[in-house]
Amino acid sequence: MISESTYVKRAEVIAQNEESAVADFAENVRQPDMAGVIFFCSADYDLDRLSLALGEQFTCPVIGCTTAGEIGSTYQHGGIVGFSLSSEMFRIHTSVIDPLIDFNPLAAKKLASDLEANLQFSESLDSNKMFGLLLIDGLSCMEEQTVASLFNSFAGIPIIGGSAGDSLKFEETRVYVEGRFRTGAAIFSIIETHLPFKTFKLQHFEPSNMDMVITGADPSRRIVTEIDGAPAASEYAEIIGLEIDKLTPQVFSTHPVMLQIGNDWYVRSIEKVNEDGSLTFFCAIDDGLPLPVAKGVGFVDTLKKQVEQIEEEFSNIEFTLGCDCILRRLEILESGEKPEVEEQLNKINFIGFSTFGEQFNSIHVNQTLTGVVVGKLD
Repeated sequence: MISESTYVKRAEVIAQNEESAVADFAENVRQPDMAGVIFFCSADYDLDRLSLALGEQFTCPVIGCTTAGEIGSTYQHGGIVGFSLSSEMFRIHTSVIDPLIDFNPLAAKKLASDLEANLQFSESLDSNKMFGLLLIDGLSCMEEQTVASLFNSFAGIPIIGGSAGDSLKFEETRVYVEGRFRTGAAIFSIIETHLPFKTFKLQHFEPSNMDMVITGADPSRRIVTEIDGAPAASEYAEIIGLEIDKLTPQVFSTHPVMLQIGNDWYVRSIEKVNEDGSLTFFCAIDDGLPLPVAKGVGFVDTLKKQVEQIEEEFSNIEFTLGCDCILRRLEILESGEKPEVEEQLNKINFIGFSTFGEQFNSIHVNQTLTGVVVGKLD
């Protein structure tokens, strides 16, 4: 059961008409003196009409993006979910990165300097008093460079983020800021708060003993041409014990690969087999990387442990904002575990969206839930 929040008002709307959807959404999230509104919406809306309606309803800062499905008290599709934040406890400072193709470390440093100058609860960037939220075009293939540049420029402030979706069309994804939807762009926001918070990364995979090494890759196109010196698709199929014609999206979702960075493991997912026998990934893959195939360790069990840890740490949860991979959504729909997952998410006042990719600090990942919990410590 979603519990009442003091400084956050949330909404979940399913409506085909853009004006009605935004009116219902605004009615539910409106509160006195709003610091800003964050929303996630279906890409099936007429986005021009939706942006016009949003502009008519709100005078405070509003940011959002299109999704591969919205997540509130339930996994919904074809609507809007989101929330407003009270200015008593929050400030939102937003920068537009448009076009993404021009963003680089130097631009990230300038962005950090500009945002730092506008802080209101602190005099300087402070990882204990603020966190970053990145919403980015999910078809840009620019997530790796963007989030790495941001994290390196923002003095270790924790960052979570999600790549916008368009259901499962893979045609065009958009982010919303300054009154309009944009493609080929990103929104980076620093959210200051007087409340305690904690960011987290959750995945339900661990490395197996099935190892492989990338021996041919084009990272800019996220394509792997060779694994262990052999054509990528056939070698991957042999490693997991299948014929190449049996490689399906379902196989890829249950047999991703993993990359070790420091002491942590991160999931790298495969999108498809190409006609030339190469593999396209959802993340950039570099030549020479050792990548063990992952094995699942229980979706609901790992989520339940994370929720229990959050509940032990926080006596009250204002909200949990989460960016959750579309492949995780597809997995629970197929397994029939959706009710159990929704039950766990409601315990932590979860709201977010199904993504085409996730960001955590400096890393772009797949098949992962990245999030931030805001509330009062126990």
